[in-house]
Amino acid sequence: MAKFSLFSDTSRRIAEADSVAVIGLGRFGSALAEELMSSGTEVLGIDRDEDLVQSFNGVLTQVVRGDSTKEEVLRQLAVDQFDRVVVAIGHDVQASILTASLLLQLKVPIIWAKAENEQHGRILEQLGVHHVIYPERTMGRRVAHLVRGAALDYLEIERGYSLAKITAPSSVRGIPLGQTAIRQKHGITVAAVASGRAGWHNADNSTVLSEGDRILIVGPTVSVEAFAQLR
Repeated sequence: MAKFSLFSDTSRRIAEADSVAVIGLGRFGSALAEELMSSGTEVLGIDRDEDLVQSFNGVLTQVVRGDSTKEEVLRQLAVDQFDRVVVAIGHDVQASILTASLLLQLKVPIIWAKAENEQHGRILEQLGVHHVIYPERTMGRRVAHLVRGAALDYLEIERGYSLAKITAPSSVRGIPLGQTAIRQKHGITVAAVASGRAGWHNADNSTVLSEGDRILIVGPTVSVEAFAQLR
């Protein structure tokens, strides 16, 4: 794990490429920051709430109280030296937009920003934010697919194209995948398989599925959902 110093000789924060600044430590921002930490990424957390900041002492690499709508604060924390910054500010849309605008002015190379709604997201996109995300909407779609389908897990890669984890149906068990004509018949591809307690491994034409195997399938959403219904 690359290390970064809190301040350099010029009192500016130095960030390595595998460090991320997360602005806003609400439910989304804190979950994101902790997941980044668990994967070996160093995280600077910034929030205006002193109690919230204190609660993350020792959890994140560094956490500070600061108002991200003020350019001098962002410069003091050297946020402009980060390759990646996430604007995870919650319901304060004005603060989110102003923060994103300042980060763009500071020429942060990659900015991710959470949008509360379509209008908020449109403004962020018009400003030039590189990645605008809609966590609630994305999760809502994911749960909807899980509720109406038989998938064990589901991920929409893009609108209309999806990845799902399902239990292998009987129609593709017992013979090599290459002999099932699964793509021609169902329009999906089996990407990986996990048997029993064994871990996941890539599937190929010689892979033979057994009862209880879990598989990852990818393809058009309509085809993925239809295949997930098979038993």
